[in-house]
Amino acid sequence: MACHCAGCQKMTASAFALTATIPAAGFEVVQGVPVVGGLHGAQAHHYHCPHCMSWVFTRAEGLDWFVNLRPTMLDPPRWTEPLCEIWTDEKLPWVKLQISHSFPRFPTPEQFAELTREYQARGAV
Repeated sequence: MACHCAGCQKMTASAFALTATIPAAGFEVVQGVPVVGGLHGAQAHHYHCPHCMSWVFTRAEGLDWFVNLRPTMLDPPRWTEPLCEIWTDEKLPWVKLQISHSFPRFPTPEQFAELTREYQARGAV
């Protein structure tokens, strides 16, 4: 996803952040100990590499079933083409992405399930 929320704009110093929603059960930090940084709040915890301080992933309170991973932190990042854009109600007016699905905020659970099915149907990149 491309997230256009004001928080992602600040965290990336850009117009949006790319995020891959990963089931929490399938996510594990296998090396190092990430540190919480960036925008601090009760609902979202942003984890960074302690060495370079790059934003690596986010865990959201109450949404413990997934982790939002910054896919461009993985090698190679070319597979990171987003399926949808979210928080378009905070999108900078000049941003024009060629994405087929847009949501003013976050997709509903039903919409998210349909997006997941569509992504799975595309197969591995």
